[in-house]
Order: sequence, then structure tokens, then C-alpha cells
Amino acid sequence: MTDTVQTASRTDEHRAARLITNGMEPRNVIVLVSLGVGLAQENRATGLLWALEAILFSAAIPVAYIKFGMRKGMWADRHVGQRKRRLLLIPVIMASVATGIAIMIWREAPSAMVALVVAMLATLAALLPITAFWKISVHTSVAAGSLAMLAVTYGSLVWLAIPLVAVIGWSRVSLRDHTPAQTVAGAVAGAVVAGLVFTAVSA
Repeated sequence: MTDTVQTASRTDEHRAARLITNGMEPRNVIVLVSLGVGLAQENRATGLLWALEAILFSAAIPVAYIKFGMRKGMWADRHVGQRKRRLLLIPVIMASVATGIAIMIWREAPSAMVALVVAMLATLAALLPITAFWKISVHTSVAAGSLAMLAVTYGSLVWLAIPLVAVIGWSRVSLRDHTPAQTVAGAVAGAVVAGLVFTAVSA
């Protein structure tokens, strides 16, 4: 009876962790932070249009490429769990994000919207060399970086949501996709890099 209860408990934990990992995956967080920064612009309509552009190049196109890679057998899952395969994926995402930045600069997007996408690119640039030898968490990096940018945009009370990053980290560890150290390192790297770059570029 005890074994049955423990098995059921592990199953429930795994299900919860999978729901959190999938629900708070980077693409979804990028959508939320892009819309959040867009809505904070003086002209909300314009801000939202640029948010959609940011989502296209920072989330939609990368997701389309990930799905393409899955069909071609380049990686086994939507989170690209194999560290070495991430080394092939991250530069492609960076190229897409850089294209989005170029269009924003060309069309004179609001500085905060440019800063948002530049911060995303800077975070990827910071994670890439680390990924070459250690599987740092992209999930927690994107989540913490997004909180940092929203805190700069809306105020320090946004940091009250930091437990969400811890929950995301727990889900990644529970699924054995990362170690605790990798999730903490991802969160710190994302918050520091995205926060500093966003602040500097949007100033």
C-alpha cells in the first residue's frame, strides 16, 4: 500500500512538473514580457504592434524552427534537452532575434521595445558559451530575465513574483532536465544580463 501511494505521489509530481515546464516554457514567457513592455509604452497600440514583432522573431520563428528540427530528427523534444543540440539551436535563434532588432532600429521602434529584444539577444549570447560545457537552464534564465525587465518597466514590486522562477526551477529539476545549480545559475544569468542590458538600452 505504501509503495502504491509513493508511486501515485511521484506520478502526480511528474505531471505537475510537466505542466509547469510546458506552460512556462521560454516562448510563452517571451510572449508575456513582450506584451507587458508593449502595454507600458506611451502609445499602447504602437507598443503592442512592436510587441507582436518581438514575439514573431523571438518566439514564433524559433518555435517553428524547433518543430522543423523535431520532424527532421535533429532533436527529440520541444525543449531540446540534449546540451550539444542546443549549441546548434541557439545561434539560429540569435540570428532570428538579431533580424528583429534590425527591423526595429530601421523602423525606429520605441527604445524600450528595442531594449527588450536586445536584452534577449544578450542573454542568449551569455548562455551560449556556458552551454558549450554545462547545461544551464534556459527556462529559469528567460523567466528571471523577464521579471527583471518588467521590474524596470513597472517598478520593484514585480519582484514579488520571483517565487514563480523558483517553481519553474523545481519543475526542471523534478523532471531531471537540470540540476538545482543549473536552474539557479540560469536565473541569476538571466536577471543580471537582461536587467542590465534592458536598463542601459532603454535609457
